[in-house]
Amino acid sequence: MTARTQPAPAISIADALAFARRTLGSDPTVALAQLREITAAQPELAEAHRLSALALRRLDRTEEAEAADLEAVRQSIHDPELIRAAAALYENELHVAEPILKGRLRDQPTDVAAIRMLAELAARIGRLTDSENLLRRAVDLAPGFGAARANLATVLYKQNRFADSIEQLNLVLAEEPDDPSSRNLKAAALGRIGGYEEAVELYEQLTRRFPDHAKLHMSHGHILKTVGRQEDSIAAYRAALAAEPALGEVWWSLANLKTVRFSNEDVGAMETALASDVTSAEDRYHLHFALGKAMEDASRWDDSFRHYADGNRLRKADLDYDMADMRGLVDRIIARFTPDFLAARAGQGHPARDPIFILGMPRAGSTLIEQILASHPMVEGTMELPDIPAMALREGREGGGGPLGWTDALADMTPERLAALGAEYLDRTRIQRKTDKPLFIDKLPNNWTYLGFIHLILPNATIIDARRDPMDCCFSNFRQHFARGQAFSYDLAAMGGYYADYVRLMRHFDVVLAGRVHRVIHERLVDDPEGEVRRLLDHVGLPFDPACLRFHENDRAVRTASSEQVRRPINRDGMDRWRHYDAWLGPLREALGDVAKNWSE
Repeated sequence: MTARTQPAPAISIADALAFARRTLGSDPTVALAQLREITAAQPELAEAHRLSALALRRLDRTEEAEAADLEAVRQSIHDPELIRAAAALYENELHVAEPILKGRLRDQPTDVAAIRMLAELAARIGRLTDSENLLRRAVDLAPGFGAARANLATVLYKQNRFADSIEQLNLVLAEEPDDPSSRNLKAAALGRIGGYEEAVELYEQLTRRFPDHAKLHMSHGHILKTVGRQEDSIAAYRAALAAEPALGEVWWSLANLKTVRFSNEDVGAMETALASDVTSAEDRYHLHFALGKAMEDASRWDDSFRHYADGNRLRKADLDYDMADMRGLVDRIIARFTPDFLAARAGQGHPARDPIFILGMPRAGSTLIEQILASHPMVEGTMELPDIPAMALREGREGGGGPLGWTDALADMTPERLAALGAEYLDRTRIQRKTDKPLFIDKLPNNWTYLGFIHLILPNATIIDARRDPMDCCFSNFRQHFARGQAFSYDLAAMGGYYADYVRLMRHFDVVLAGRVHRVIHERLVDDPEGEVRRLLDHVGLPFDPACLRFHENDRAVRTASSEQVRRPINRDGMDRWRHYDAWLGPLREALGDVAKNWSE
């Protein structure tokens, strides 16, 4: 009897995938045919789509490869391993997600969904450069992966690379023009590089589309405030409160205009929000700052200070600031910038004299000085630019000394490197310059700690120290909630120590770089505007121009907390306000020490 022929055993999906992987390098056409059979039978298998993309690239079928990569991303929602990693990320269990994702990428290095998730993990722990590199790999592999590109735009924004962020967002919006989150981020990025008109238009479109989205109305209000449309900004803030009455940042934004007086109904609404168990800690400290302003306007000094103190206490709890760290940094800078160190580097750096740096304490009158100078026909005002700290901290990290190692990194720099850093600063800030005026302003107060760095890389730049009575200045900081930074300002003793360290360092540079820094005392500027403005312009090397005394007529955009104040003629509003609170300011006065009396010397 003849034996019956047995059918060939069915090949498993796992075996078929293994065969495709083996033949991918030697015969991508055969591998692709096998993978097509797999995806036809099991379309939710993300790995098969990903291997198809590799085969298609080897066959120079780029568009099909990109489509296969995107299909792999879509099908990743069925992948048990990536589902576990996503759940861990959602629960912020990064220690669980990281080994899953790294293991996946060891086995499947082109898994763009896993690459994107690992990039998110890196961003959460502050490794923004690593996150950026991962996301760039993801979009290189799958250019149409819009979610990864949008994430890349966000990471670039967080690194203050706003023009680069917009470049990526434009690619996202070319494919998804109505994507609201990308439009929102683009509006924010435009606001950071002076693209105010387009930013306002984007926010107007978004708020029409999402009329109940409180934070969109708030962002709209911020940009309207910046461009001087105060009544419109108030209307936008009120629209935000209509949508979300307990949103503390909006109440503070209204208070921060410095021109709004809260009604009894407003105070009641804020107090109701504070009394609610569901109000977040962030909303609470904003509400306390806003109520501090409301009580101040009503001359209820005890209640005002109580709210300011509560707001500062809550905000301080979120921050990590140690007075000793600042004292140590100032000691380190003083030790580095000796007369011999500076003499050995005289004449080095980039020769440009374009930048005018206004530095010092926040709330010391720097915005007023900026507005005065920006009213001169040869000077362009920009904003508080983050570039000097970013560059200095990078040099410290790359030199192996950590973020604060920039003082040591400078010691090893060649003249060519110092000149290159000066050129880099000019290049980085070019996006902020909208006119052909020869000079421009960088008004970042905290640049006082980088004064020596600025001098070495841009020896011909102008440096102006904005200084104000320490009790007035420090209490003004205490009653101010800053959008970012200024961690020292939420504690009276820490603030006094910070001011004292600032004066100590500036006195050092007054000795080792005599005449390099021009100091503007706010009180003298208020008492003798024309005399102080003439002296200021002489130092910058500019002829006197009467427009500088009419600075309040300048309709330029102003991003800082003093935006509305500098749109009025010079006045004494806000001066000596601390005296109403003198009974509570002992810790500040003690921390200031002798500087409380001899601060202007």
